[in-house]
Amino acid sequence: MNKKKRILITGSSGFIGFSLALNLLKKGHKIFGYDSINNYYDVNLKLSRNKILNKFKNFSFIKGELEDQKKLNKSVLKFKPQIIIHLAAQAGVRYSLDAPRKYLSTNIIGTFNIIEIAHKIKVKHLLIASSSSVYGANKQSAFKETDKTDSQLSIYAATKKSTESIAHSYSSLWKIPITMLRFFTVYGPWGRPDMAYFKFTNAIIKNKKIDVYNKGEMYRDFTYIDDVTKSIELLINKAPPQNKKSNYKNDSLSSLAPFRIINIGNQKKVYLKNFISALEKKLNKKANKNNMSMQKGDVKKTLSNTNLLYQIIKYKPKVNYINGISAFVEWYQKYYK
Repeated sequence: MNKKKRILITGSSGFIGFSLALNLLKKGHKIFGYDSINNYYDVNLKLSRNKILNKFKNFSFIKGELEDQKKLNKSVLKFKPQIIIHLAAQAGVRYSLDAPRKYLSTNIIGTFNIIEIAHKIKVKHLLIASSSSVYGANKQSAFKETDKTDSQLSIYAATKKSTESIAHSYSSLWKIPITMLRFFTVYGPWGRPDMAYFKFTNAIIKNKKIDVYNKGEMYRDFTYIDDVTKSIELLINKAPPQNKKSNYKNDSLSSLAPFRIINIGNQKKVYLKNFISALEKKLNKKANKNNMSMQKGDVKKTLSNTNLLYQIIKYKPKVNYINGISAFVEWYQKYYK
């Protein structure tokens, strides 16, 4: 991606949005950030991220809600992005049990507003964050993009699946090139305090108990933030084609639209108990565990098949969970010293 682009990133004060914006700014792209900076988790962390981005002359920012269509449209029309990367969302499976309406509002209405404005300004490529949670109760050992996704287990997952359907319909109707990004358990420096690894680190340091669901006998495809942002960056110039036969094996490219779904994961399963052990080793401190049963809406396993991603961008994740945890803990100790 040598040619400098004008890129809108929603959720630019969030974990993935901030990390991606920082990488693209360093390469000279003009980035417009749009974020509500809500209080779902520590606002100061979001402001700290924003402060770093604001140091770049090629960065501009508007604080706003995705549901505020008037403000969103005015901001986007002024910036005139060539690319939109929509990462803003109400995240968190567990919180969706308590505040389901927030997920419907932000994730469905908010994403609809982004797709509408993308159609209006005729963007070259719209990339939208989905989630591995859409696979729900799927029994496959490693999820492929072409696997069935008919059994979501949380409101969060259901809203993400809904946005995929809305995006496909718009892509089909108006020929908007859209790529849906199914992320698998993203972690690393500047991460989200509501995520388990962040909570565990904080609790272990403060000698507090950590809640471990299913005794840690569940696994995730932990994917380091740098591998995620690199994958997104390489996908920017890989807009799905219209009316072309795919050259890729098991491609999710729609036969009706320039629309594709892509898994972004590490393609390695890591048991939660092993992840906790690595944290304990890095912190040189044992965790005080409170073993609990599975929580409603949660799944026992997620593992990606990222063969399609590799075929398209020729990049494989480089950071294993041991090194990733080490980098996160070092950042955490420095940030919260």
